[in-house]
Amino acid sequence: MAFKCGAISYAEGALIILLSASMFAAGFAKTIVVGGTENWHFGFNYTNWAFQNSPMYLNDALVFKFEPPNNTTFPHSVYLLRDFRSFLACDLRRAKMVANVTHGGRKGFKFVMKKWQPYYFACGEGGGFHCKTGMMKFAVFPLPRYHF
Repeated sequence: MAFKCGAISYAEGALIILLSASMFAAGFAKTIVVGGTENWHFGFNYTNWAFQNSPMYLNDALVFKFEPPNNTTFPHSVYLLRDFRSFLACDLRRAKMVANVTHGGRKGFKFVMKKWQPYYFACGEGGGFHCKTGMMKFAVFPLPRYHF
């Protein structure tokens, strides 16, 4: 038997408060350009960048900006690696491509971190060469956003 306070139970009231709070917290989500003014390119240390720009939170959006392939730039992509071991080894075999070489132009490719889990990002170009040698990889574990 549920305890009632008027027309709704305490459990229903708590659920309404939690849903309202989560919708309110989503209004505080940030849009973060990966690499800041450096954008997404070969030779920049994105692991350091992610550490210096932490913490990041659930519902924050990461924007990957990179030039589409042309005669003067190397192509780049964005892969979501499956786990920490794949991240360390830049192993793209089970990775999921989330942005191809044409998605980073203009306003960039936006990835919203909707789940409370680690996210491992890497450039998949050059068979992992950009990830291994070009330092084009980083990890983020978004935190829940609390507002009291």
